[in-house]
Amino acid sequence: MGPMLVACLTVAAAVAAGCGGGAKVSVLPPPEVSVSQPVEEPVQETLEFTGRISAVDSVEVRARVTGYITKVAFTDGALVKAGDLLFEIDPREYQAAALRAEGEVARLRAQLARTESEVARNQTLRPSGAASARELERAVAEKGAAEGELKAKLAQLELARLDVEFTQVTAPIAGRVSRAEVTVGNLVVVGASGGPLLTTIVSLDPIYVNFDADERALVRVQKTTIARDGTATPENVRAANLPVLVALADENDFPHRGTIDFVDNQIDPSTGTIHVRAVLPNPNRLLSPGLFARVRVPVGETRPGVLVTDRAIATDQDRKYVLVVNEQNVVEYRPVKLGAIHGGLRAVDEGLAPNEWVIVNGIQRVRPGVTVTPQKVSMRPGPPASAAPPKAAS
Repeated sequence: MGPMLVACLTVAAAVAAGCGGGAKVSVLPPPEVSVSQPVEEPVQETLEFTGRISAVDSVEVRARVTGYITKVAFTDGALVKAGDLLFEIDPREYQAAALRAEGEVARLRAQLARTESEVARNQTLRPSGAASARELERAVAEKGAAEGELKAKLAQLELARLDVEFTQVTAPIAGRVSRAEVTVGNLVVVGASGGPLLTTIVSLDPIYVNFDADERALVRVQKTTIARDGTATPENVRAANLPVLVALADENDFPHRGTIDFVDNQIDPSTGTIHVRAVLPNPNRLLSPGLFARVRVPVGETRPGVLVTDRAIATDQDRKYVLVVNEQNVVEYRPVKLGAIHGGLRAVDEGLAPNEWVIVNGIQRVRPGVTVTPQKVSMRPGPPASAAPPKAAS
């Protein structure tokens, strides 16, 4: 009760007494507060880290033949499938080279057929003496030369056909394409170090989240793994199927679930951390490469736990506490040790019993030792709890 209110009540009582009315001073009713019992659910100890989303596949699309760009077949930033046409380079020069190589192949095949016929004829005439050994040797040598030339020309034809194919620049993977770095009408030149960058593509489903775990967290996870599997480092970390939960910057829960698929082979001595990577399904493409993420790694087995809303938790210097209402409707102080968030509620590891009534609204209006009027509500939004409220003071 504030000083001004006390003064006003005193003045009112004095006025009433002076008037001879003999009226009694009115007493303010106990303040109303909303109370609820903690939610009992299985909880699990977790470790939290910060990380970044990255693509599983990231490809720089480059030209493989020199020529002028005649077509850009995609919209900047669009989703593409593997094999979709992205760019077209003028193919006419390469088509002509392929036709020339086909003509050379046809000529050499005819030449090879003639030399094979000559060898067969000399082999037939040789026993009768109509063909000399020298003529047979010359025919065999001409046949071998024709075969060699044909193989060389077939290789040239294959290269010419590849050049024609390379004029159609297609998407090597499925994902989201960046902008076109080279537009229609520009010349791309392929040098000794390769062709110019045309665009990039990143895959989106599945997707990686990369984070660094500290030494203490690594030791805790290894001890848990030893207790469960008998070994600290499984032969194949992917086969271990270790779960991770991921939340974006604006998400309170951790709705994205994945598994760890890579742990580096040594700790960085300069930072005391080890690099870890997890893979997550991303069917709705909400997770984009480069996004900040919070990563939660479950440790150990689940255990019974009590959970309360964050509205019920207050801070006393560096300590957390809640206020509860006992059977006489009197407020009591409970210092608590908090755990992680589960389903929007905060786990209370120590200091609170499941059957106690916690003040969830009105904690700022009361203090320990004050009598209150409790109003039962649900700890979670929804219908009120079915349990009976605390007994009224007699």
